[in-house]
Amino acid sequence: MLPQMSFSDVCRSNSGVKLKASAEPPALTREPKSDKQESIMEMGNGCDLFNEMKNNFLSFKKHKYMENLELFQALSKGQAPKFMVIACADSRVCPSNILGFKPGEAFMVRNVANMVPTYESGPSETNAALEFAVNSLEVENILIIGHSCCGGIRALMSMQDEVDSSSFIRSWVIVGKNAKLSTKAAASNLSFDQQCTHCEKESINCSLLNLLTYPWIEEKVKKGELSLHGGYYDFVDCTFEKWTLDYKGSVMEGKNRVVVKNQSFWC
Repeated sequence: MLPQMSFSDVCRSNSGVKLKASAEPPALTREPKSDKQESIMEMGNGCDLFNEMKNNFLSFKKHKYMENLELFQALSKGQAPKFMVIACADSRVCPSNILGFKPGEAFMVRNVANMVPTYESGPSETNAALEFAVNSLEVENILIIGHSCCGGIRALMSMQDEVDSSSFIRSWVIVGKNAKLSTKAAASNLSFDQQCTHCEKESINCSLLNLLTYPWIEEKVKKGELSLHGGYYDFVDCTFEKWTLDYKGSVMEGKNRVVVKNQSFWC
C-alpha cells in the first residue's frame, strides 16, 4: 500500500516519480495504472504548471514591476483607467495582450460571448462592473470586444428554444437573442458558420444598444463624457476591426439599430 503523500511532497519528489516511471520494464509500463498512481502523476503535472507560473511571475516582478516601480506604487494608491473593456472569457482572447493595455489603463470584465444585458434584466457581474467603472472610476470609453470562432455565439445560434433553465450557458446567451434574430433575417442564405460570424459582430452592436438602457450611461454619452466602442478580433487572420457608436444617429433610428462612425480595420 502506498503511503499517503501531500501535494507538496509530490512536488518535491516529482522528478523522482518521473525517473522511476521511465525506468520500469516496458511490460510494466503498459499495465493500467492504479487510481493512486494516476492521482500522483496528475498532481505532478500540476506542479509543472505552477512551477512555470511561478517563473513567469518572478520574471514579471524582475523585468516589469521592479523596472516600473514608480508606476506600481502609484497604482497601489488608486486607479484612474480611461477604458472599460468588456471581452469574452475565451482563453484565446486576452485584451491586454492583443491591444497592449498596461496595468491601470483598462478596467475589464469578461463573460461568455462578451454580452451586456439590458438595465431591466437585473443585477449581474457585468452591470455591477459597469456601475463601478462609469460612476466611480469615471471611465471615458467603454469598448466591447467580440471575436472569431466564439463558442457562446455558436451556442446562441444553435438554440432551438429561447429558454433552457437547466443550462447556465443558454440562460446567459439568450441576452443576445436580438442579434440572433437580426442575423437570421439578414443572413439566412449563408452557411451556419457564416451566420455565426455575422452574429459575432451583430451581438457587439446589440450590446452597445443595451448600454444605452442604463440611464447613467446614456446621460454621460449624451453629454459627450463617455464614448461607446465596438471591436472585433479575428484570431484566425489576426485582424482587428474597431468602430464607435454614433449616439445621435442611433437615437434617430429609435435605438433599434446601431449607427456607427470612426470605423477602422487593423491588419
